[in-house]
Amino acid sequence: DLGVMTGEGRVVHAKFDKFRQINRFLEFIEDILPRLEDRARGGGELTILDFGCGKSYLTFAMYYYLHELKGYDIRIIGLDLKRDVIRRCNELSEKYGYEKLRFLEGDIADYTGVDRVDMVVTLHACDTATDYALAKAIGWDARVILSVPCCQHELNRQIESDVLEPVLKYGLIKERVAALVTDALRAQYLEREGYETQILEFIDMEHTPKNILIRAVKTGRKGSNEKKLQACEEALHVRPTLGRLLDTKSDAERGTDR
Repeated sequence: DLGVMTGEGRVVHAKFDKFRQINRFLEFIEDILPRLEDRARGGGELTILDFGCGKSYLTFAMYYYLHELKGYDIRIIGLDLKRDVIRRCNELSEKYGYEKLRFLEGDIADYTGVDRVDMVVTLHACDTATDYALAKAIGWDARVILSVPCCQHELNRQIESDVLEPVLKYGLIKERVAALVTDALRAQYLEREGYETQILEFIDMEHTPKNILIRAVKTGRKGSNEKKLQACEEALHVRPTLGRLLDTKSDAERGTDR
């Protein structure tokens, strides 16, 4: 029904790249499972949120892998703005008997349906939608974050540097530099907030050449990169949405504590 394999269990030729992508993604999850073992094996339910789930190939694969193969008690919530896609995914979930896999129509920035999350997945959330998803994940104290950003326009509009002017004068180069800087700064903010963060190569998505995955695992050890992070942003004249969201949250919490 997902269109990746035939009834005989063979991969559809036109979907082979999708099949490779699913398997690569599950490898990323396999690597971080030890960070979730204590809760999973202790009888606690693991809650996973998938923002911008789309047709949900990877969402269904996660549920099958973690619940059917690994035997974990998990609840997965898929969130997307496309009503028809959400309806179809829920129909398939019911057909397969996946009782704790549900899909909801909604926006990343406004979702408040849970208080605690173990893992947040956000794949190809466009531009600053990724930042809102990361900020939500940090606010929920998520143990694991897996994010494949897409279409980073924000810093492309902001970035300026006298030193790099000969490089940034070329539109295509500026766009790629801005995208790389965006993801590197996101990783730095995650480290500042107590996550061990890696930037890894992922398989290209169908509709975009972006192939970076940010994987962050909660350690609780706050990073000491605040001054260098601020200096970098000042040098490039940028102020990413993720930084603003996190700093606004911190200011609000300090105000509440007074």
